Amino acid sequence: MGVRPAEPLGDEDRGRLLHGAHHDPHALLGAHTVPGGVAFRALRPFARSVEVVAEGLRAALYDEGDGLFAGVVPLREIPAYRLLVTYEDAEVEVHDPYRFLPALGELDLHLIREGRHEELWRALGAEPMTHEGVPGTRFSVWAPNAQGVQVVGDFNYWDGTGHPMRSLGGAGVWELFVPDLGEGALYKFLITRPDGSHTMRADPMARRTEAPPANASIVHASHHVWTDGPWMERRGERPVHEAPFSVYELHLASWRPGLNYRQLAEQLPAYVKDLGFTHVELMPVAEHPFGGSWGYQVTGFYAPTARLGTPDDFKFLIDALHRAGIGVLMDWVPAHFPRDDWALAEFDGRPLYEHGDPARAAHPDWGTLEFDYGRTEVRNFLVANAVYWCQEFHIDGLRVDAVASMLYLDYSREEGQWTPNVHGGRENLDAVAFLQEMNATVYRRCPGVVTIAEESTAWDGVTRATHHVGPGGFGGLGFGLKWNMGWMHDSLVYVSKEPVHRKYHHGEMTFSMIYAYSENYVLPISHDEVVHGKRSLVSKMPGDWWQQRANHRAYLGFMWAHPGKQLLFMGQEFAQGAEWSEGHGPDWWLLDPSYSAEADHRGVRDLVRDLNRVYLDTPALWQRDTAPEGFEWVVGDASEDNVFAFLRYDASGSPLLAVSNFSPVVRHHYPLGVPARPAAWVEVLNTDAERYGGGGVVSPDPVKTEATRHHGRPASVTVTLPPLATVWWRGV
Repeated sequence: MGVRPAEPLGDEDRGRLLHGAHHDPHALLGAHTVPGGVAFRALRPFARSVEVVAEGLRAALYDEGDGLFAGVVPLREIPAYRLLVTYEDAEVEVHDPYRFLPALGELDLHLIREGRHEELWRALGAEPMTHEGVPGTRFSVWAPNAQGVQVVGDFNYWDGTGHPMRSLGGAGVWELFVPDLGEGALYKFLITRPDGSHTMRADPMARRTEAPPANASIVHASHHVWTDGPWMERRGERPVHEAPFSVYELHLASWRPGLNYRQLAEQLPAYVKDLGFTHVELMPVAEHPFGGSWGYQVTGFYAPTARLGTPDDFKFLIDALHRAGIGVLMDWVPAHFPRDDWALAEFDGRPLYEHGDPARAAHPDWGTLEFDYGRTEVRNFLVANAVYWCQEFHIDGLRVDAVASMLYLDYSREEGQWTPNVHGGRENLDAVAFLQEMNATVYRRCPGVVTIAEESTAWDGVTRATHHVGPGGFGGLGFGLKWNMGWMHDSLVYVSKEPVHRKYHHGEMTFSMIYAYSENYVLPISHDEVVHGKRSLVSKMPGDWWQQRANHRAYLGFMWAHPGKQLLFMGQEFAQGAEWSEGHGPDWWLLDPSYSAEADHRGVRDLVRDLNRVYLDTPALWQRDTAPEGFEWVVGDASEDNVFAFLRYDASGSPLLAVSNFSPVVRHHYPLGVPARPAAWVEVLNTDAERYGGGGVVSPDPVKTEATRHHGRPASVTVTLPPLATVWWRGV
């Protein structure tokens, strides 16, 4: 057709294009109308020849060297063309990526610039799609400091020369639609830094990754069909702080080592349902390179770990838990990220996700980097990530890790190592604004979801609404619940003491009620309390093996009755004696009938099942967790006796009497002041029952209310308190 040579590229454009440093490769490649026809130019490294083919057209392009082929074809308009590329051992006909308009819209770019794209995963990353009638994958990445970005992967032999991306302007986003490329392709981004050097990076928005130690991103589209409609419809019917909430925390990879997501779906829901927990809390499932971090050093914030299967496999597990009536909470880690040179650290050659000030960026405890919460795009990355897990994976709650490290500029820093905020204070104002935005956005977009703060200080208003300003001048952070780290620490100090010494620590058990209604609390006995030399829960207890188990049971009974929601880490439900290790998980062999002490461990697990059963059936134990009128001390000062007794009330005023005797002696004829009504009390749970491994000091008959004043109340009951035990009585 009379193809003639095209105007050669200038040295600068040619050099930048081949070096991967051109901001607009589409201006040089593809098809463009020129005087006398249409100029075609293709960049196909290692090709022997390239021809343009269309209806009634087959035109060979001139070889310009370095993989560039070009020519001007005498056409009036640009046809719907393909490229016929001949290599030494193959010939392929393909669509030209550089003939397509951007596959990312102006609204997306506007929202990204504003930091308000609440479904950011739909705009950035790898998105299989049909664009201009052609199937393929759109790649897009935020890298505002880059000179250029190329897509590399198994589809181009990890050579990005032929796949440079274009900059879409002030948003700092680079984009390329690669036709005929679909799910399962491995890819990364090859970024040309400001200094001209190159770095190959995994996609920050990747929704699927290779299994570590490999770290490539994988093009993914979900095909899971959800079957949890009834659960999703009713999960927001009752506010979480007025609902039963009993959590089993676990590390998925080690709960049953060797099981994948789908195999876990066959075992975990049945186990948790049998024990009566309302929720599971999964230690972080987002992709992380080092298993020993337990998931708390995340590199793939949008991808569930590939160690256990695909994202759809993870959805299958959540679906199964929901069908069993079990909510799913997930640990979420927006406080920091690791320094791996293929992940987020100095992503495009300069600090991007981390703070620009090295002193602010470096986390002093964990060798990681802190996010720059003041940068709108970074805040958007994290807020959208929270929404992503709740919206795309039907997660019912996010437990936000290490909130205290985010809130304070001087966290783990000495004087002179931090700079005060604009008001001269130690509060990280950017982090405060981020947490408020995250909570407000999640609650608005995902009804029924709860956010939970692991916050170890007395920050005011963690669970207060964001628009309610507190005495410190800050609006609330907007969380639904907060881990009660003070209760956890104080109560474990108490129960770890020999009973003879407990009277000197009585206040450790009562102090929590002074601030119990300052926030909406969860009482956590989490993984952090059973690792790193802290010993398992039962091993913290004093005495011989019988006394240790009795203390363990009594403590759980006290915990389940105390105002606040409950959380227990795996293995503690059957009194595992060893610390948890991610290498082998819980010691399930303790429950093997052939083990001589199996009954001891099974008894504790039976107690946990009954604690949850009675808890669920007793609104007094959860309905008014955050209301002072839901709790009354009966006796809180019996330090010489090591006894704690209190009443819990439901919304109708029906009471439950909980009494813990943390001394190793039976206390006969023990008087307790109670309301004039009910007329009698029946024992509904006793941790000393023989079936739990106790001594069997129980009260099978109802205890009558007597018209004798005691503890400032108009009536009383006289009961027998078993040793090292907690007993619950319900009014009848």
